[in-house]
Amino acid sequence: MTEANVKKASGWRANKWIRAAIPALLLHCSIGTVYCWSIFSQEIADYIGFTKGATEWAFSFAIFFLGMSAAFLGNVVEKDIHKSSLIATICFALGMAGTGFFIWFGGQNNGSVLALIGIYVCYGFIMGIGLGTGYLSPVKTLMLWFQDRKGLATGLAVAGFGAAKAIASPIMEAMLDGLGDGGIYKMFIILSIAYFVLMFIGHLLLKKPEGWHEPQGKEAKPSIIEVIKSKPVTNYIGIWLMFYINITCGLALISQEKMIVKCIGLAGAVGIVSTVSAIFNAGGRLGFSAWADTMKDRNTIYKMIFILSIVFTGAVLLTSGIKNGEGNIFLTILVLALIFVVNAGYGGGFSNVPTLLSDHYGMGSISAIHGITLSAWAFAGLTGNQMAAWIVKTFGKEEFIEHILEDGTIEKIAVNPTGYQYVLYATIVLYIVSLIISLVLVRPTDKALAAKQAKKAS
Repeated sequence: MTEANVKKASGWRANKWIRAAIPALLLHCSIGTVYCWSIFSQEIADYIGFTKGATEWAFSFAIFFLGMSAAFLGNVVEKDIHKSSLIATICFALGMAGTGFFIWFGGQNNGSVLALIGIYVCYGFIMGIGLGTGYLSPVKTLMLWFQDRKGLATGLAVAGFGAAKAIASPIMEAMLDGLGDGGIYKMFIILSIAYFVLMFIGHLLLKKPEGWHEPQGKEAKPSIIEVIKSKPVTNYIGIWLMFYINITCGLALISQEKMIVKCIGLAGAVGIVSTVSAIFNAGGRLGFSAWADTMKDRNTIYKMIFILSIVFTGAVLLTSGIKNGEGNIFLTILVLALIFVVNAGYGGGFSNVPTLLSDHYGMGSISAIHGITLSAWAFAGLTGNQMAAWIVKTFGKEEFIEHILEDGTIEKIAVNPTGYQYVLYATIVLYIVSLIISLVLVRPTDKALAAKQAKKAS
């Protein structure tokens, strides 16, 4: 399938923006709201009568089943994007509506274990399936339509996933304030309808280019194992590990972001910093992937992400920026820069995976191999937050800082600056390991090797 084949088709049915970019944004901007969890997790816990720690597992399960459903349903996406995008639409909306129902049930029966389990099943398992299939469905289609700028195309969609938090957060906060008593479960019911409509429109529009036919029968594709074995197995292991470690480090810092911002004396600007970091997350997804289109080897982008993360993490560690940041403008800026750089690198890691895989293993089975690779996201979702929480709980001790509220009253906030610094010690070691993996295990693509040989010949 070439760009020339696409151009032969006429009318709106062949328009790559209507048939690929817009539906991808509709799907990803909807499912990306899973990252809004921190906005309402405390409200859910209070409403159903459980601790925040107990309800937090719903988010961890959602990310886990996102990765695992992508891994096991990658072949379904490969064969039929209409079936997979419909599964995503139904599961995501149903999971959100079910979450709203069990929040309501928990409010009527405070402390009910059934309500908590229902939230785990609906937000974690059912929505997780919608997340995994919805995340995968538009990716290959985008790369087929935008063959010359695959990175830009996938970055655009995955940026929608990252930007969803920045778009939906103020809407959700307004709904929680405006819907009155029981606003938390009403919000879920209303949003389940809204996102079903948006995703269903995306499902109807999504279409592969005319002229592209998935191999059938005797032309059937090789198994995923055979595809992976077409290159040294260590090559794929390296890509998987890079992806896993980058997500783990990103989640470790992002999960503590709110408290770190308070620790450096910006308690009143937590919402603003969160929005800006979400913008960097989305910008990294689009910017790093578009930049990679200009490179002979996309793995170079990962090397840059890891080097930037190591430099800024090391700078904050050397200056004890989190511990000494309050009242020090330079250190405050340095800590914020670290948060924004990690968010951008976290997003860029996501958007470059499908194109890096396609450069190494071709387009034939990209949805399936991308889906298996997203299992790294599943395991990182269970380890990143928990690793950071354990470190903060184990090292250092709580201190109290004062924050003046709008009404003039003073709020005391418990923070653990030493614990947050120790999180950075863990992430910088992991980033260094990732950089070594990118240098040693991940081989240059055939395109990069050909360019290198041509340069030697000249």
